[in-house]
Amino acid sequence: MATWTSRGLRGSTLEELINFTIEKYEESGIALIQKIPTPIKPIEIDQGSRQITLAYFDKKSTVDYIGVVQGIPVCFDAKESTTDTFAMQNVHPHQIGFMEKFEKQDGISFILLYYSHKDEAYYIPFCDIKRFFDRSESGGRKSFRFEEIDQEYRIKSHKGVPLHFLEALNRDLAHRASHK
Repeated sequence: MATWTSRGLRGSTLEELINFTIEKYEESGIALIQKIPTPIKPIEIDQGSRQITLAYFDKKSTVDYIGVVQGIPVCFDAKESTTDTFAMQNVHPHQIGFMEKFEKQDGISFILLYYSHKDEAYYIPFCDIKRFFDRSESGGRKSFRFEEIDQEYRIKSHKGVPLHFLEALNRDLAHRASHK
């Protein structure tokens, strides 16, 4: 996978790469996906610059991105891990609930997870997210290990698209079709 800087992807840079990827998808007519802003409640506004200087999150957000890929509704969240272990506390119950409802409406939910120490990104299908979440909620392991994810869902760059996740989405769709 191509790195954005010599130190790899970091926080907002992951978001920038996703935004660039979805912009490329839109330009080519493959998909229309938008970043969902986190709702905030302004508390203080600098009257001179008219900038918000103090705010708090107004309500819980759902997922980071939502859209449609060739007629298929998709929603996903972008996450990052600095180790081989990803804590399920980073995926909130209201996000699981939203993704579950989205799936019941025949949408596809997933997480794009970037392992910064490996400089590798993965598509984590909702069925795996739900399995890890349920395990943590029932008193089991509160995280999942790198070894537990399907390596076939690794995301690579392709023809100028830095995080070409549509191949992984196709794999997810094929997997779902074979299990109906």
